[in-house]
Amino acid sequence: MGLITTFVLALLPLLGIAWIVISGMLFTVDGLFMSLILITISGICGTMGLYEIFKGNLPSGGKTGAAAGAVQRGRVQSVEFFESGVGQPNKSIVTLASGKSPVTLVFEGDLRNALPVGQKVEVTLRKTSGYNVLLHVSYA
Repeated sequence: MGLITTFVLALLPLLGIAWIVISGMLFTVDGLFMSLILITISGICGTMGLYEIFKGNLPSGGKTGAAAGAVQRGRVQSVEFFESGVGQPNKSIVTLASGKSPVTLVFEGDLRNALPVGQKVEVTLRKTSGYNVLLHVSYA
């Protein structure tokens, strides 16, 4: 539905340009600037729609459920939060005790409240741009 809306929003400004041409205002200052603004709006919306199509974010073609990420289980040993510089994502380093050796995971964002220390959890995560993104947490 969002994809259809994007393309409708890309076509509406083109109707405005057609109205400017039909009314004969194309070669006035108002008509030229309005045409430039409407072409820009149409181009942005159309480009966003095409990007979504080629990215594969259609509801029927996207990943769902467990196929979207990996699952880690264990007891939370520690959660350390680090604020990054401007333009960089903040990071949380989470240590899960599962079996013989602990597993250390680096996540984007602040997870101190989502993963309480000492709690047994099942974490669903997805790797994005070098860091893990928390998708879902189940507490046991």
